Amino acid sequence: MPPLPKSFHTSYPDADSAIDRRIPDFPIAQLLDEDVYFNTHKPPTYLGEIEAEISEFIDYHIKNTGKKVVLVTSGGTTVPLENNTVRFIDNFSAGTRGATSAEYFLELGYAVVFLHREFSLLPYSRHYSHTTNCFLDYMTEANNRVEINPNFADEMLVVLRKYNAAKESNSLLLVPFTTVNQYLYTLKTISGVLSKLESRALFFLAAAVSDFFLPHSRMPEHKIQSQTSGTLIVNLEQVPKFLSRLVDNWAPTAMIVSFKLETDSLILIKKAIGALERYQHQLVIGNLLQTRKKEVVFVTLKDENWVRLTEEQIGKNVEIESIMIPKVIEAHDQWIKSKQNN
Repeated sequence: MPPLPKSFHTSYPDADSAIDRRIPDFPIAQLLDEDVYFNTHKPPTYLGEIEAEISEFIDYHIKNTGKKVVLVTSGGTTVPLENNTVRFIDNFSAGTRGATSAEYFLELGYAVVFLHREFSLLPYSRHYSHTTNCFLDYMTEANNRVEINPNFADEMLVVLRKYNAAKESNSLLLVPFTTVNQYLYTLKTISGVLSKLESRALFFLAAAVSDFFLPHSRMPEHKIQSQTSGTLIVNLEQVPKFLSRLVDNWAPTAMIVSFKLETDSLILIKKAIGALERYQHQLVIGNLLQTRKKEVVFVTLKDENWVRLTEEQIGKNVEIESIMIPKVIEAHDQWIKSKQNN
């Protein structure tokens, strides 16, 4: 069989045309902002089912395994422009970092609640579902039966065993979202359940959450019709910065890790420190759009530490998350000890 074709990606933005992010951050959400938002926007109809699933999952690990639990958020949120949605604003994220990180958390003994954009990358299936190669290339026909192509069998067996281990140990729970409203409601609900784990809960907030949204009160019921002027004007509002509510109220004893993605290396550290000072959580992982798969920086109020792949590691297709996640777990262990000593 001929080798699979080399891939290139059309989804990587041109760094030369990236937007300037040197603007002030939005105000953090206060209790009033929380009340106003959740009183004026309807929860997803399925939220009660999600809460029941999360509670069952958490209680299982409290009673049976004693595992630490991490909530990994992954993928981008959408902002619908109509109630019967045809058009929407999307966020740049395929969920690569979240799905990859979830796998390494599972391998290192955590139970994982994976709050992900529906149809974005998932742990384990990510190896095949979002490649530039057709999934059928991993198969072959023999004796009128479908079989795994021998060229990929060993690699696929490793992934399959890891997936089965996560499934058999009930260590992975998949929870989907699509819109920013669904994300916010689900995050708050999950946080309330995870708070019973206190410091043994970890929040790994890798999702790309929209900065702006269209309030339900201003959203048309049906598809926006084409205008004769050819101009569409939409007045969006700022999404409240609920990270402050998560830190202060929703899960006050959990360890919280957020991400800061920038395009300008000169402001990355400043932005990360600014987030820590504003929200008072424990760790920001900073990365640049252009190099996020090769290097990240761990920023706390005390120091900053870069994690970089070597040229040899890059050549061997080492995933930077395989180095990141053990460091996050080390920080989480220190957080747990600090809480136990208080």
